[in-house]
Amino acid sequence: MLTLDNVYHAAFVLREIARKTDLIPAPQIGENCSVYLKTENLQVTGSFKVRGAYYKISQLTPAEKEKGVIACSAGNHAQGVALAAAKNHISSLICIPATAPISKVEATKRYGAEVCLVQGIYDDAHDKAVELQKETGRTLIHPFDDPDVIAGQGTIGLEILDQMPDADVVLVPVGGGGLASGVAFTIKSLRPSCKVYGVQAAGAASMEHALQTRKPEGVEEVHTFADGIAVKCPGDLTYKLCNKYLDGVITVSEDEIAAAILTLIEQQKLITEGAGAVSVAAVLANKLDLKGKKVVCLLSGGNIDVTILSKVISRGLLKSGRSAELTFKLLDRPGELSTISSTIAKLGGNVVGVYHDRSDLETDVSGCFLRIRMETRNAEHIEQIRRALEAEGYPSI
Repeated sequence: MLTLDNVYHAAFVLREIARKTDLIPAPQIGENCSVYLKTENLQVTGSFKVRGAYYKISQLTPAEKEKGVIACSAGNHAQGVALAAAKNHISSLICIPATAPISKVEATKRYGAEVCLVQGIYDDAHDKAVELQKETGRTLIHPFDDPDVIAGQGTIGLEILDQMPDADVVLVPVGGGGLASGVAFTIKSLRPSCKVYGVQAAGAASMEHALQTRKPEGVEEVHTFADGIAVKCPGDLTYKLCNKYLDGVITVSEDEIAAAILTLIEQQKLITEGAGAVSVAAVLANKLDLKGKKVVCLLSGGNIDVTILSKVISRGLLKSGRSAELTFKLLDRPGELSTISSTIAKLGGNVVGVYHDRSDLETDVSGCFLRIRMETRNAEHIEQIRRALEAEGYPSI
């Protein structure tokens, strides 16, 4: 059973390892509401996961600690378990999906854990961990469906209420549901009037599906770059708690998540992974009526692979109209590129890439394709440039 006493005890135990992360204002993110960011992306190991992992391991018996622990994770829980095990001087074996970001895998190894890479996604890593647990006798530290783990995550709810007692809405990322369960249980138990919503990637909406069907069954597949919440099926316990304490679950698209990551970098100078940015994505995409509300967005983690970050930034720039690509079918004659680039420059666009193709079979012998990539201010700016070029006889295709 999960009780507030468990959460308060977890907070006491975690004083020696976890930071009380800042709750910072983000006035430029919410148009009609006051947005505050709970910065668990700046937590030890770069994620909230260390809270639940450390508290769970601290409650093991000496005999259980002697045999060591095993866990399955997309990366963040792995680091939390590895650090917690090292602090308690016990061995750890972590099963991680082979598709997890390299940075998370290497960080887990640096904390002292033995890593077993598993082909597939989180659910496949979970099955492998269960198999190895039976073989080795290690204690399985579940990433979300465990009352001690949930109590550890619930300490974030205590901190939010301490830092902002009059919060109206709290938005929490949801994968398997451990974080949402702990935070929603804690906040609703202490301040029932505060709304708590879960946010999932649309390509991995397993908790939303479970709540709609009223049973903790999973979805057939998940597809999202937010690997921290790419879970096919929520836990039995987390489903029950989310069903009871969450005010609802909303979903955001991949482009909306990318735009949120870019916004957090530019406006707040904060790096988040995909899972960590979904709460902000929900605000930016106006998924809820938040007018006049004090809204807390929980940034659950910041462990994003730099190669993924580069792709996300490019995608976010395209989505927000900060970057654009125009293609023209032209006669292959001198001065065409100069005329087009001059028009773009006069309107404040910046050409950053040019591709000229004279050999495409879809063009005339004397024709060519010209593709230009440019930096722009927004979607309206792109349209202004497009119209000006069309007026000069250069319609884009």
